[in-house]
Amino acid sequence: MEDDNNVDFHQKLLSIDEKLELEDIESLKFLCSDLITPKTLEGIKSAHQLFQKFMDEDLLNKEDCFLVAELLFLIKQYYLLQNIGYTKEKVLQELSTKGKISSYRVMLYNLSEEVTQLDFEYIKFLMHKDIPKTLTSFLSLLRHMEKQELLSENNLEMLVKVCQPLSSNLTKRISQYKNEKKESENPLEGHVPEQPLSKAQEEKKLSVASGTAESLWEAFAKENTEETEQYMMGHRHRGLCLIFNNFQFQTMNFREGSCKDAVELRSVFKWLGFTVTIHDNTTKDEMERILTQCRTNPEHKDSDCFVCCVLTHGESGSVFSSDEKSIAIHDLTSYFMAHQCPGLMDKPKLFFLQACQGMEIQEGVPLEADARNASISPPAPKKIPQRCIPTEADFLLGLATVDGCCAIRNRMKGSWYIQALCHQLKRLVPRKEDILTILTVVNDEVTWSFELAEEEFIQRRVFIREELNY
Repeated sequence: MEDDNNVDFHQKLLSIDEKLELEDIESLKFLCSDLITPKTLEGIKSAHQLFQKFMDEDLLNKEDCFLVAELLFLIKQYYLLQNIGYTKEKVLQELSTKGKISSYRVMLYNLSEEVTQLDFEYIKFLMHKDIPKTLTSFLSLLRHMEKQELLSENNLEMLVKVCQPLSSNLTKRISQYKNEKKESENPLEGHVPEQPLSKAQEEKKLSVASGTAESLWEAFAKENTEETEQYMMGHRHRGLCLIFNNFQFQTMNFREGSCKDAVELRSVFKWLGFTVTIHDNTTKDEMERILTQCRTNPEHKDSDCFVCCVLTHGESGSVFSSDEKSIAIHDLTSYFMAHQCPGLMDKPKLFFLQACQGMEIQEGVPLEADARNASISPPAPKKIPQRCIPTEADFLLGLATVDGCCAIRNRMKGSWYIQALCHQLKRLVPRKEDILTILTVVNDEVTWSFELAEEEFIQRRVFIREELNY
């Protein structure tokens, strides 16, 4: 019986491990830096290896798995707490008495969550003489600073200098930590330790661990006197997801890598609970027929929302069918307006378009553009016609590029936009981030990818020129 309980406990830990990505593992390792030696952490490549080390150090067992719950809470993987019998509320209740992760470590981790990849590239540029080029994230920079004794619990000056140019919110977090640390080391005279903390004091005590100052909560409450309006997502079905994957045309370029995008989208939206259908190489008549049928689908009545993804060539304000006929973006969305599709009234309708909106493109290797013909001379950018923007509420339109420019697609890996979208949906949906926040992160990732590709191309060109001169 005891063996069965142990097997069941290990299976629960393995089920958590299967849901965590490499990025999550790195976050867990960083948060545990004060519990496990850095040398040991370097050899850990998975969550179950980390959990095994916890058990070896008597930090984790089937009777007490709070450490795992605390870590999942801190990296905002709340949906995994149920695997070990916890909820977000239960973790909060026990955090002050059972918490093992220091407020210093949590403060650093919360800073890293606010630093975007573009911010990190900026930091690397400023500190290029002092840090190795191999650093790939803000967490790796923090680890390096600690190894070089440039950062510690009582030495935050360099960290402030690094964060100051990026955001005042980052420096506020550091100041908040320092103030609360000072208060904890120098309690008010006359305080009786045995006296129970009030609810307000308990919330303040947890404020560093949760990454949110009490004063920020107060400001938020004043700005949001009413409960934030949210869509109801409690219907029987999540919804339908249509994917139009046009990669073969009559005269336009073959869209290599598009099928990888379609597969990734299907995987992610199935994971999110959608009923996904992929339509390859559809003509304009076929697209219109499919959209008409979908518009009248009775399943919308019992669904939360609707998603439509279009992977094809395009131009300003429109996309192309496989028979190379132009379809205005406004016409695509109009099928699902309230008077046309009552089943989706007051429900979110999301459209993601991987298609060029013009011909402008910077040189790149081995990249292609999702334009009618990327080899011809680029015309001047056009302004997106107002009629391509949905006039009704509840529509979200995600475009891979801005008007007048090409959308970049890698022939082997798929398009930058769709791959970034899928990656960030898998990463941020479990953390309860809203779709606009996710799309902002997607935008940052695509921009960063473009800048890296541009830098790599310039370096290659300089290297070739030097070789020729040699």
